[in-house]
Amino acid sequence: MSERQDAAAVVAGALAKRPPADRAKFLMELLAHTAAGLVVIEGDRAAGEAVYRLADAVVARGSR
Repeated sequence: MSERQDAAAVVAGALAKRPPADRAKFLMELLAHTAAGLVVIEGDRAAGEAVYRLADAVVARGSR
């Protein structure tokens, strides 16, 4: 199993343990903590780039 699959399994497991109404909040908090972790590990530029790419993907997905 690859690292990406492992991460996906962890997130899926955490989501499965929460009521549907709490899942979006959990994911938003996960995104925020992930970005903060990237700042610490990789620096502001790398974290900013990752967040920018995520935002770009969201915008692209919304325009379909």
